[in-house]
Amino acid sequence: MKLIKNALALSAAALAINASISLVSLVPEVSFSSAYAATKTKRVPALREKVYSQLARAQKLADDGNVQEGLEVLDSIKERSSSMNSYEVAMMHNFYGFIYYNENELSKAIASFEKVVAEEAIPESLKLSTTFSLAQLAMANGDYEKTVVYLDNWKALNTQPIKSNYYTLKAQALYQNKSYKDALENINVAISLSESKNEVPKENWLVLQRALYYSLNQPENVVATLEKMVQLFDKPQYWIQLGGMYGEVGDEKKQLAILETAKQRGFIKTKSEVLQLAQVYLYNGLPFKAAQTLKQGIDSKVIDNSEKNLSFIAEAYVQAKDDEKSIAFFKEADKLASHGKFQQRLAEVYINMEHYNEAADAARAALDKGGLTFESNAYVALGMAQYNLENFDASILAFEQAEKHKKSARLAKQWIKYVQNEKLHKLSLKQAVL
Repeated sequence: MKLIKNALALSAAALAINASISLVSLVPEVSFSSAYAATKTKRVPALREKVYSQLARAQKLADDGNVQEGLEVLDSIKERSSSMNSYEVAMMHNFYGFIYYNENELSKAIASFEKVVAEEAIPESLKLSTTFSLAQLAMANGDYEKTVVYLDNWKALNTQPIKSNYYTLKAQALYQNKSYKDALENINVAISLSESKNEVPKENWLVLQRALYYSLNQPENVVATLEKMVQLFDKPQYWIQLGGMYGEVGDEKKQLAILETAKQRGFIKTKSEVLQLAQVYLYNGLPFKAAQTLKQGIDSKVIDNSEKNLSFIAEAYVQAKDDEKSIAFFKEADKLASHGKFQQRLAEVYINMEHYNEAADAARAALDKGGLTFESNAYVALGMAQYNLENFDASILAFEQAEKHKKSARLAKQWIKYVQNEKLHKLSLKQAVL
């Protein structure tokens, strides 16, 4: 049974794999003591003591919250950049980027870090970390195409085994650009890497995988991912979504089982969830449970006391062969309706219960109120009620009205003939007694 789907469609905010990226994780390490030491062991130009001390001063000012003063120190260094070597220039731009990021000026931070990697004579480790940070910054800045470009540049420089964070960041950027197949390939690699180490994949990786399978119209794979999410994280929304997807793939028995378990565990809380469960009960031939579920939803004020919901409950009770319980809900629905359809249904229910006076009253009320989809049904109900009350002439008149409608013409003719015969039979019996 196909039901709620939109919970599986993800916004950019919901997808964010690095939803709260820290400054440390985004910006390349800016430790001037280690940078100074690196010049002693790597084939890069020396970071001279004079430049080092000025950069360290700028760092100290920024760390103490004096950002503008730190930038002014950097500006003064920049004025003498023509006398600096490439490594010193790179470290200067590196710290510009650090400060701009800290001030949430992402575009300026990106521009500064691009100048870092543009310098040739810098340590490979700095170039790698800065390039990856550029990808993260571009992602945070909403530039998804640039994110992929930076990641490709990083991969071309990298000589070590690639870790999951590369694949997850690339998958997210590709998803935002609607390159779903490529995004799926990357997130699947990240999850496989994690599972190959007997580690639990991060929850938001599976959220992204689920969204991608859904976007690519692969419901069976959506189910498989949600089953894993239920097992690993046991969150109410995943149980509800799994129930919806079982319906999507036509596995109604599993849908019923998962949603009933969710109900028992107190996961069914929202309006859409209660409605979904009621519909699943009805679809699976459990109308009494369907009616009770929606009634409880109305009683707890989770569900609106609307004519649609009231009529759902009433019809479910009829299907459950509990006509008596349906009456109150048809009556409540009728109070909210501008048409007579619920009075018509009341007339039919009363006939089933052999309450013929009530049936006749309800049929007349339905006709008076109007707005009926099949007016002929109300006349048929009225005719049947009058016949059972032995008001034969009134019954014939009602069936004659029903006969005017193509839908019920044949049935009405049969009833007219039958009622006329019964009328004659009754008269003959009466005369025989006299």
